Amino acid sequence: MDAFFAAIEERDNPRYHGLPLVIGADPKNGEGRGVVSTANYEARKYGIHSAQPIALAWRLSQKFKAQGMPEVIFLEPDMEKFGKNSEKAMSIFKKYSKGFEQASVDEAYCDFSYTGSFAKAEKLARKMQREIKATMRLTCSVGIGPNKLIAKIASGIKKPEGLTVVMPSEVLNFLGKMAVGTIPVIGPKTEKILQGKNIFTIKDLRQLSRDSLSKEFGKTGMLMYDKARGIDDSPLEENREIKSIGEQETFQDDTRDFSVAYKSMSGICERVVDSLPAHGFSKFQSAALTVRFADFETKDRAVSFSQPINSAETLRTELTKILLKFFDKRENPRRKAIRLIGVRLKKFV
Repeated sequence: MDAFFAAIEERDNPRYHGLPLVIGADPKNGEGRGVVSTANYEARKYGIHSAQPIALAWRLSQKFKAQGMPEVIFLEPDMEKFGKNSEKAMSIFKKYSKGFEQASVDEAYCDFSYTGSFAKAEKLARKMQREIKATMRLTCSVGIGPNKLIAKIASGIKKPEGLTVVMPSEVLNFLGKMAVGTIPVIGPKTEKILQGKNIFTIKDLRQLSRDSLSKEFGKTGMLMYDKARGIDDSPLEENREIKSIGEQETFQDDTRDFSVAYKSMSGICERVVDSLPAHGFSKFQSAALTVRFADFETKDRAVSFSQPINSAETLRTELTKILLKFFDKRENPRRKAIRLIGVRLKKFV
């Protein structure tokens, strides 16, 4: 789906149409601590993009406002509304697919191999796009390729409302000129290491042998070798298992106040336990507390229960014992301030 959260708000609020719109945390006039969830295409012209610190997005907004450009509209996410729209979109995608995997709230993999040809798959994809637009008044972009890797990359080529077809014979040329970081397993740190070796494009990456990549990057290196050549045998996971459910909160100000951290953790415990039924679960048997300090050092500490539970009170009690350690020498000997608290549930029934 194209700029999904922002597109929903534009559809439901015509006054936002044509204006730069950002869905994310409250920017608090440049003092906000969260991130951008979605930026529409007008906001992206300002250099704003998803996962960017919301304070930076606000500063960019003010910079362009000073130049006479429209000021960015910032909205906090309405996850209930976005979730309902996601369900509707997925039901349409699924209708056209022989095999189907929901990859995220706004993205899915569809198996069109039953059509028998790329030409027929393209025709069907355009029909699917038209139905999305007619029934939801939203747009989606489609990538068609011989595997999930190529389809995923192709889907982002002509946004919004694009459709890109990559035939098997075109895969190497299609990937060749792209930045090496386009490959999903290559993160920013690995990309910098490769750039230090004058490896900037995927074609450059093909110069390195499987052995050399394996020695330096382990299993990831072997994946890099294959994906640089468009090789991806990963299947559709039609019944994708949810391995964890969690939430985190970034404090407006870094804190050494236990009561502030406890209040945040307590609220998160209530919300994540309450969300279990929506994910199809009734109980959990393991949980983890995440603490991120002001210097961005992050620690995770887990707890397991002898029997599955569904009690937010029990969860809160056990995680409080862990949280206390972050306010003394056991987990925080330098008495660093805390930036973020997170809670994650695992091992579901």
